[in-house]
Amino acid sequence: MRNRTLIVALAALLAGGILGFAGAAKAYEKTGTVKSVEGDSFELDFGKEVWRFYTDGATAGKDALKAGQKVTVSYKQVATKIEAKGEAKKADAKPAKKK
Repeated sequence: MRNRTLIVALAALLAGGILGFAGAAKAYEKTGTVKSVEGDSFELDFGKEVWRFYTDGATAGKDALKAGQKVTVSYKQVATKIEAKGEAKKADAKPAKKK
């Protein structure tokens, strides 16, 4: 019985740590005019450039988006997958100066 309680407690701590790490990503905000709205994404026009934002079930306010609206979007930049392509380039080694 004690082992099961310990395992459940450790699993809860691990899950909390993972969720805490994901939530620690820096948040940014951008304000612009909605250019277009599609099922799971929308484009925001900033004047000089247009960005596409993707939404999911947890995105608050996505159902009220309409083209032409001025909105402020809060977002986080989080990598979802990293795939290495070959070896890392080595920096040129500088010889030590003689004294």
